[in-house]
Amino acid sequence: MNEPEQVSSVGDSEQESLFQILRRMGPAAPLAVLSASMPALGGLVLLWNIEVIATWLRGHGALGVVVYTAAFIVLSGFALLPTYAQAILGGWAFGTAIGLPAALLGFGGGAIIGYTLSRRVASDKVMEVIETKPKWKAVRDALIESGRLKELGLITLVRIPPNSPFAFMNLLLGSTRTHPLLFLVGTMVGMAPRTAVAVFLAAQTRAQFSASEFRDEVSMPRWMFIASIVITLIAFFIIAHIANKAIQRLTAGPEAREEA
Repeated sequence: MNEPEQVSSVGDSEQESLFQILRRMGPAAPLAVLSASMPALGGLVLLWNIEVIATWLRGHGALGVVVYTAAFIVLSGFALLPTYAQAILGGWAFGTAIGLPAALLGFGGGAIIGYTLSRRVASDKVMEVIETKPKWKAVRDALIESGRLKELGLITLVRIPPNSPFAFMNLLLGSTRTHPLLFLVGTMVGMAPRTAVAVFLAAQTRAQFSASEFRDEVSMPRWMFIASIVITLIAFFIIAHIANKAIQRLTAGPEAREEA
């Protein structure tokens, strides 16, 4: 007699509105809203002024790189700017050779800030909400109940897809009490492919703009530029597809894994 009631309660919990979920998250709710809304607004402002900001950063040499990295850490850690826009700025201002490592350092520092905030402010409430969501609970269980190597692998995989929000994943991973070192390593490795894509494309695009303004500069042919963008994006989305499939397998129950 109790089984139908249990099934019904799970179904009801899956159909909860976003507002109901946020209410139950308590102190975590403002962090969730901030991480979901602020980066998009800040990103528009950054990209609109990208040439002005990039010119200032380049004009200050090594100090510009330090300022860029420090700003990336703070702004991404507190979910004030999207990581994509900041990675694009790195490639636009410094090129791939300098922009990529600077952006990755920014990701790492920002992730530590987000992780620390989540564990101190939001952990218990988020865990309560996760307990009512079977799919979320499956991810949580795969993260913290299956050994360190699998935990590292899953953290890395959830960071790879392009639709994986940086700030919100900091909130969830921090709240589920993942190991700090595994969280940092998995974040850095998982974010590397999409960061490299954003930095590379920004650097190449700016090089083309510069070549069109100064005719004496040597640039790659237009067809080669377009082909490099297409190949880079195809390769990245193949990696993201493989990562999503791996996540589904890691978080599936024993029955699903046997069928697969």
